[in-house]
Amino acid sequence: MRVAIAGTGRLAQLIAHHLHEDTSHQVVLLSRFAQPSLIALGYRVQVVNYDDQESLRYALNGVDTVISTVSGAPQYKLIEAAVHKRVRRFAPAEFDGIPTLRPAVDPLDHGRAYALQLLEYYKASMQYTVFACGVFYERFAPGGMAATGLGRSSGVSGEGNYLLDIRNMAGDAPLYNASNQQAVICMTAVQDVARFVVRALDLTDWPPVLSMYTERMTVYQFVGYVQQFTGRPTTLTAGTPATLRARLAIAASQGDVAAQWRLHHLIATAEGRYDLGSSRSLNATFPDVHTTSFRDWFLNAWAGV
Repeated sequence: MRVAIAGTGRLAQLIAHHLHEDTSHQVVLLSRFAQPSLIALGYRVQVVNYDDQESLRYALNGVDTVISTVSGAPQYKLIEAAVHKRVRRFAPAEFDGIPTLRPAVDPLDHGRAYALQLLEYYKASMQYTVFACGVFYERFAPGGMAATGLGRSSGVSGEGNYLLDIRNMAGDAPLYNASNQQAVICMTAVQDVARFVVRALDLTDWPPVLSMYTERMTVYQFVGYVQQFTGRPTTLTAGTPATLRARLAIAASQGDVAAQWRLHHLIATAEGRYDLGSSRSLNATFPDVHTTSFRDWFLNAWAGV
């Protein structure tokens, strides 16, 4: 099978790594720029211009499956090129929650809804699936997601931008949803997400959503676990959707863009965006994929910091 991965960030590289090491599939990374360091590691890189359909179509010659980690207009154009080249399957840049849990007007959309509309329109000729994994553990890494090459466009890629500033043990956490029930998150290490995505290539058919996660817990439990792992107490600002929206209005009136992004993610958390429930289809399908617990990941990530 020939697999094209759009993008060269951390997730794209991990998927390419496991394709290269664990399968016999051919893999090509699509990049806007030359990537000599990746080529030196043995990866095939095809430079593409997302504004040029001929460039994209040439890069997709003979490709069976496209896995996208690019969003917005580049992804729309990639979908159109994939349909034209009769690509069999397409995985859009999601790696988040389940799309049906999102509000109709989603401030965290980044063009995802329109990409899914396109894929739904073309589903008779090209299968697609959304890989849902909840929250990456790497949101809580030293240096944040940005330090690991993830989430630069998320608005919460820095250390301490989401739920808990572990270095200073200060939190801004939505403990309850609008029904006064405890907010829940699902979490997965990005390395395990990449492994599941690669294993999903073995499936004959792709349903609209393929889900995975390692940990499911309330936000309150999450804070408690981090306190236990560090042996330090937390200064916590608790919130509900109503109080968070009130703070969002203030941040908007003050033009505080960073605060707005953080609050949008906290509201999404309170509203259940990152709770996949019992939906773990890839964990069930591939029980031999042993994933990393949050405890093991956390203690390794913060060792010596």
